[in-house]
Amino acid sequence: MTTVPVGIVGLGTYFPKQIEKAAALVEATGIPETILREKMGIRQRHIAGPGDTISAMASQAAMKALAQAQIPPKAVDLVISHGSEHKDHIVWNAAAKIQHNIGAVNAYAFEVYALCAGAPIALKAAQGMMQADESLQYVLLAAASRENDLINLKNVRTRFMFNFGAGAGALLLKRGETKNQVLGTAAITDGSLSETVIINRSPDAIGDGPEMVGEIHGRLDVIDPTTMAERLGEVSLANFVRVITEAVEKSSASLADVQFLGITHMKRSFYLQILEAIGLTPEQSVYLEDYGHIQSVDQTLAIELGLAQSKIRPGDLIVLAGAGVGYTWSAAAIRWG
Repeated sequence: MTTVPVGIVGLGTYFPKQIEKAAALVEATGIPETILREKMGIRQRHIAGPGDTISAMASQAAMKALAQAQIPPKAVDLVISHGSEHKDHIVWNAAAKIQHNIGAVNAYAFEVYALCAGAPIALKAAQGMMQADESLQYVLLAAASRENDLINLKNVRTRFMFNFGAGAGALLLKRGETKNQVLGTAAITDGSLSETVIINRSPDAIGDGPEMVGEIHGRLDVIDPTTMAERLGEVSLANFVRVITEAVEKSSASLADVQFLGITHMKRSFYLQILEAIGLTPEQSVYLEDYGHIQSVDQTLAIELGLAQSKIRPGDLIVLAGAGVGYTWSAAAIRWG
């Protein structure tokens, strides 16, 4: 049986106008600017304004993806939102609002939520659905995040999340398209870390800010930092290598064939360690130090920057990878061009 190809025919991003430089974070965090910039990889990040809701930002990115592909919104058959749970409303389907905003009147819409591992998993879900259902000719993946709203910069337990920024990304997929073809995907979850990061209402988690952020009461917090650090130290690198390798092997290729890695923003030393572990150099990737970590938007942004910097060329095998608290690691291999 011949597998129906699924390819990316359009992509778009959106970032709020307000930019916060590393220097502006020094007083709030108590961390020297050199550490913020060089070790944590935060030169600047975008900060959402009042109108930059999750659905509004994702809709802006989605319209750019459609425009790049020259496809009208009414041609979209399905909208999948794989962005933040910190959205316009709680217990709410943001995908439906995105579908309405962009005028995809013939589509249905739902959400896939895997936190910062969401992009490769959304690609896998869409690819499988499109291959199984010939009526799904165009599927739009859209994500947005402003998780930085949920961080108390005085809470040292959440230091690894100080890089959170705001923005959105979207990918338009087409059934039967061999260009920019989605190939193998892989994911793995370590459920022992499922409750390490949660919304907490304790005074030190909330800090000096308001108790409510939109409809959310509390802030993100790490409940047991020591256990989390020890467990991640044991498994994170191995799990990144595992899902990247599996995605590539499912694409009938090897790590030696990979020419580019688009990966979640993280501290610089671990980013370099992952590149080395899979046999790549920084010239074969982009480090998102001018954007920070925007949850599952990072992978679309990495493609956009990789193309702009001529690090992705026609025929390249590229890999998108991410990891999200919970704790899930994911990867997707794409033959670009």
